[in-house]
Amino acid sequence: MRACESIKQGLAEALAFAEGRECGAVVRRTDVPTIDGAAICASTGLSQAAFARSIGVAKGTQLR
Repeated sequence: MRACESIKQGLAEALAFAEGRECGAVVRRTDVPTIDGAAICASTGLSQAAFARSIGVAKGTQLR
């Protein structure tokens, strides 16, 4: 199957799924717990910038 055909098929399946039609899609749901990032950061004793570096994200990302 060519890439454009595969993309077209995927879009058609996504549309069918969104409209509630049977499309053979496999749905996996993951519950992600809510965390208190500020509390975790405070418990480390690090500054916001240092904490962000320690988890490998930009400070702006960590603040959101």
